[in-house]
Amino acid sequence: MRTSRADGFLEFASARSGHLFRSACLLTSGDTHLAEDLVQETLGRMYAVWGRMARVGNPAAYAQTVLVRTFLSHQRRRSATERPLGELPDHLPDNGEDPTLRIALLDALAGLAPKDRAVVVLRYWEDRTVEETADALHVSSAAVRTRSVRALGKLRDRLGGSITEFAAR
Repeated sequence: MRTSRADGFLEFASARSGHLFRSACLLTSGDTHLAEDLVQETLGRMYAVWGRMARVGNPAAYAQTVLVRTFLSHQRRRSATERPLGELPDHLPDNGEDPTLRIALLDALAGLAPKDRAVVVLRYWEDRTVEETADALHVSSAAVRTRSVRALGKLRDRLGGSITEFAAR
């Protein structure tokens, strides 16, 4: 029984860790080290309740919810505002992505409050409904709609006309 539980969790973690990491990177505004920590903590929490996952209809959505709650919990800590300083590498790997757009979007996301950032990531990156987002964050649907409008307005203000410039590329 124990081996099948571990095998099932290992299969789930292998399949979902990449997606969880991408979402965590967006939540943390590109801080890959913190994103890795959040994914690790999320998977640890998922393993602790894996035996009861039969009652959960969608383990992937549950994992996303655990990730967002872990992120928000981390943001409430005093040490969450510390940022390491370092030099950016001179050479970025050419993988077909526009690093300027990526940096601009991550900087704009970093300027949002943690809950606003969580709403934007869940609604527009994860493509969840207002009700699913509200359930994941333990807030009302009206609060999600309000935060969405406020966060998108802030993103438009921060990105200004440059977002159309990036979209035209």
